[in-house]
Amino acid sequence: MKKIRLYTPGPCAVPEEVLLEMARPFEHHRTPWFKDFMKQCQRKLKEVLQTKNEVLIITGSGTAAAEGAIVGCNPPGSKMLTIEGGKFGQRWGEIAEQFGIDVIRHEVEWGSAVAPQVVADYLKKDPKITAVMLTHSETSTATLCDLEAIGKITQAAGRLLLVDAITSAGCVPLKPDEWGVDVVVTGAQKALMIPPGLGFVSLSERAWQVVANNKSQHAYYLNLIKAYQKGLENDTPFTPAHVLIRGLSKALDILLEDGMEAVWKRIAAMAAATRAAGEAINLVVFSKRPSDSVTAFRAPEGVKVSDIRDGLQSRYGIQSAGGQDHLKGKIFRIGHMGYVDEMDTVLVIAALEQVLHKLGHKFELGAGVTAAQKILAERI
Repeated sequence: MKKIRLYTPGPCAVPEEVLLEMARPFEHHRTPWFKDFMKQCQRKLKEVLQTKNEVLIITGSGTAAAEGAIVGCNPPGSKMLTIEGGKFGQRWGEIAEQFGIDVIRHEVEWGSAVAPQVVADYLKKDPKITAVMLTHSETSTATLCDLEAIGKITQAAGRLLLVDAITSAGCVPLKPDEWGVDVVVTGAQKALMIPPGLGFVSLSERAWQVVANNKSQHAYYLNLIKAYQKGLENDTPFTPAHVLIRGLSKALDILLEDGMEAVWKRIAAMAAATRAAGEAINLVVFSKRPSDSVTAFRAPEGVKVSDIRDGLQSRYGIQSAGGQDHLKGKIFRIGHMGYVDEMDTVLVIAALEQVLHKLGHKFELGAGVTAAQKILAERI
């Protein structure tokens, strides 16, 4: 029997103590016990997300949280610019169109990050744009944008900035208050280290005023006004996934015990080690501006992505991810989020070497592990 080793960019591996916490008996969710857990989680989420703003806990995926934010922050008469450089960036434009929101969908070459000046030019040319939404870490292409620079642009222009931080929150530097980010959306099953089923939305005061004054356009279940009002009471408007919230409290403790700066540093080292290892065994990193949360490699010539992934899973229990849409069969992805450490990184590189060697890819065995070990020794 092979051990399951999750290196996918979500769901990610969950610490044993979090799983055990969720297995404990629990009380009804409309009780002081549950409200206390909600209060604890809201406080800890603020620390992890590096914000003083309220954080809403929503039962649903990160996409559910994003949908509530998109609809709530775009009342009738709004116009939103979406930056779409991958599968998930595309999703936000699709949601906006689904709800009849006036949206400009700017496409970016997959594997590239939008230049901040592009956003500035859009806002200068079209004063009717009221909000911008983009993906901080585009999971499908393993690409990170310059959110800090873009945040300064939207803040100076007086426009809302909505950010999909689903694979950046908790694993790469994110400072929304400092950078001028109005809405941060993330999900449970990535760097926050719990199973899927919770979404989170942080709203700046400016964003909250837009939501609160939006009298006619909201989702029903994903209504941020209802969520915000109940959140102030440490409660939820609808039935919560309270077992997940119990696990969340424990997972946040683990992150905060290390400290977010230390977490970011460790994940950055693992990502750098993986990229260096790939180059040492003649693989090409796909992204032109790589994210530290997940690494994407092009498949070597003559080797199928499916054979690489099947080999990793069948021989070592390692679950990785492939490409999406037109990148299917062209790239494979290895995640650095969740309950993984530097020795897990060395393990996946060693396994990748074994699989590629069996598939006939030419390189010096051990070169990837050596390159990774050097990076890890220097940076951790």
